[in-house]
Amino acid sequence: MITYLSANSLEPGFPELDAPGDQIFPVAIGGDLSVERLLMAYKQGIFPWFNHDEMICWWSPDPRTVLFPDRFKVRRSLRKSIRNRGYSVTIDKDFEAVIRNCATKLRPGESSIDTWITKGMLNAYCELYRLGFAHSVETWYGGQLVGGLYGVSLGKVFYGESMFFNCTDASKVALFHLVQRLLEWNYVIIDCQISTPLLHSLGAEEIPRIEFLRIVKQAIQQKSSDDDWRCALS
Repeated sequence: MITYLSANSLEPGFPELDAPGDQIFPVAIGGDLSVERLLMAYKQGIFPWFNHDEMICWWSPDPRTVLFPDRFKVRRSLRKSIRNRGYSVTIDKDFEAVIRNCATKLRPGESSIDTWITKGMLNAYCELYRLGFAHSVETWYGGQLVGGLYGVSLGKVFYGESMFFNCTDASKVALFHLVQRLLEWNYVIIDCQISTPLLHSLGAEEIPRIEFLRIVKQAIQQKSSDDDWRCALS
């Protein structure tokens, strides 16, 4: 049964996800993209996508695709790109440019009007970034932004949202550097949301949603990582 959320109140909240689910139907519909609702969602392992009618749909797929940082696979071709392509990588240098580039990246079958990163979604995540909850990793070549990723960080969980690349392996290089940082900071898990061949080639795996929620519940209670991200800027 799908929960319908009010745009004017945080009640009713998101449903309890204590039983197996699926990847076909959202767990809730409606509401808004306020900081309070977004943080409430992520803490419960739920994330927003828009559907084609501009309705906010809230998802928590079962199984869940995740990447444990210590299981990240660095293929030979990626190692060559890291060493030889002349890329430089930054953290939180241009969050808005990253999300705008992700918004123009089309999935198979999509048109430019289908992107789930609407203006409202972009503004909401830029506000999360301003408040220190969202972060970006940027890949540069010759002074130009050529790849990157962004997501939300709570406790020791990084919720990956989207990646883009304009040059070979540029998004993978950003992910490699993110993983190295998260290993340093003792992050427990990276949420990848939905399975893709690319993610699986990099070590992502599917776990039951109930297991994902158990990990998240413990990991978000660990010490805030705000200081780690700020130090990464220096």
